[in-house]
Amino acid sequence: MCRHLIGFLVFVGLTMANLVEVPQVVDLLGLFTRFNSTVADTNVSYDSKDFNLASTKNFIDLKHITPEEMKAMTSLGATRWPFFVFLGGSMFCLLSSSTCHLFSCHSHHLNLLLLRMDYVGITIMIITSFFPPIYYIFLCDPHWQLIYLGGITAMGAFTIATLLSPTLSTGKFRAFRAMLFSSMGFFGIVPAVHACVVNWSNPQRPITLAYESAMALSYLTGTLFYVTRVPERWKPGWFDLAGHSHQIFHVFVIMGALTHYGATLVFLEWRDKVGCGN
Repeated sequence: MCRHLIGFLVFVGLTMANLVEVPQVVDLLGLFTRFNSTVADTNVSYDSKDFNLASTKNFIDLKHITPEEMKAMTSLGATRWPFFVFLGGSMFCLLSSSTCHLFSCHSHHLNLLLLRMDYVGITIMIITSFFPPIYYIFLCDPHWQLIYLGGITAMGAFTIATLLSPTLSTGKFRAFRAMLFSSMGFFGIVPAVHACVVNWSNPQRPITLAYESAMALSYLTGTLFYVTRVPERWKPGWFDLAGHSHQIFHVFVIMGALTHYGATLVFLEWRDKVGCGN
């Protein structure tokens, strides 16, 4: 439970840091602050002649605004909502996992319910992790945004329905549930290949590809531990408290989320600079 709570607090910190300090907004506020200070320092009287002179001075000051400052006034960069959707999904996943491990000992019925919510949280995080790369890479192609985001959302909704079903959430369908998780991960290969083709000459491509490959590897490795139940299947009883496959699964999920966070920052910086220019 401790590692899930720590992961949750890490993502809360990342979310707050990004909410408090948005560079484009900070630059814009600074620009208006400097301009308002200039206006306040101008000696404006009620005499019409003095008023006209002061107004003329203000217009002259506006002419000295640099192109960078004018760009900051007219543009705030790429929208941030897909970024915060991902952060929100990650926090929900880690919070649901913390709740599950904290209260699952209450009763058998509550244990089963919280365990389902635990996996629902993982599914939601996988869904929301698609939003930043798909949105920013295909920012100038809304139809591809709709196709890919709609596809992963539909797959995620089906997975959640399966997890919440009392029949399909039994041990008999464990492999089927693992297949659903894996299919969501493999679905990302399609937009990833598409993105590589359309952005082949982009210098940021190798960086983001490395990040996203690490994320996919983390998710798939965690799923492998979940399916095979390693290491507790080798030494039954040795890993009941720590080190069992479920905990390892969550560790890899957190690692994947953090690498994806790094990739998202690269996507944001790129779109802030070029917009729909590439």
